[in-house]
Amino acid sequence: MFGGLSFMVDESLAVAARRDGSLLVRVDPAERDEVMHRPGAGLAAMKSGREMGDGWLAVAPDALVDDDAVGSWVAVGLAARPQ
Repeated sequence: MFGGLSFMVDESLAVAARRDGSLLVRVDPAERDEVMHRPGAGLAAMKSGREMGDGWLAVAPDALVDDDAVGSWVAVGLAARPQ
């Protein structure tokens, strides 16, 4: 799904590791602007180039340097899942 390995929790997608090394992260649209200021964060786009919408971000591979960095983005994705 989404060109990589997707991780679902309680039937909701939280994050997806993409083939290019980036991470697709679910984000609460109300917190998107704040989270966009983190290093490596950018707008998520489909292969066609079309933006995915307010509930998704892409994190560049160079921002995923260690377990703590990856874990912090996974936490964002987990927190943004529908309750």
